[in-house]
Amino acid sequence: MTSGQAKNELFKSDRLARKAEGSDTVKVFIADDSPILREHLKTMLSDFPEVEISGQAKDTPEAITSIKKLKPDVVILDIRMPGGSGIEVLQSIKKDRPDIKVIMFTNYPYPQYRKKCMDLGADFFFAKATESDQIPLAVSELIQGSRD
Repeated sequence: MTSGQAKNELFKSDRLARKAEGSDTVKVFIADDSPILREHLKTMLSDFPEVEISGQAKDTPEAITSIKKLKPDVVILDIRMPGGSGIEVLQSIKKDRPDIKVIMFTNYPYPQYRKKCMDLGADFFFAKATESDQIPLAVSELIQGSRD
């Protein structure tokens, strides 16, 4: 599936549920070991009134537990975190909720990581150093998709 096709498919199942509930809010969870980066992402996403930051985690165990409890629509996930890896988080959440949308955001944008993450069900894979501007664009498309 191409990136464009993936973006068009985002939120199809969740969109109907939110419309039935009368809510267009997109709940976003941020998992990254850097408090500065988590705050930066929150600031970037604060421009979208439809976005609710439903939670944050600084390590792998906290991310898995919190995502299961909070049930966000979107997870922004780092690959390297204390207590395990973002890939473990990706596997865990996709096993329990294959419909959840995952944006991998990493300092390690190696082709083998990108392939593994995409094979495991990540919807996007962005390099922190060069593609941070893509996060708001991806979330904006997710919001737009939730309105269709």
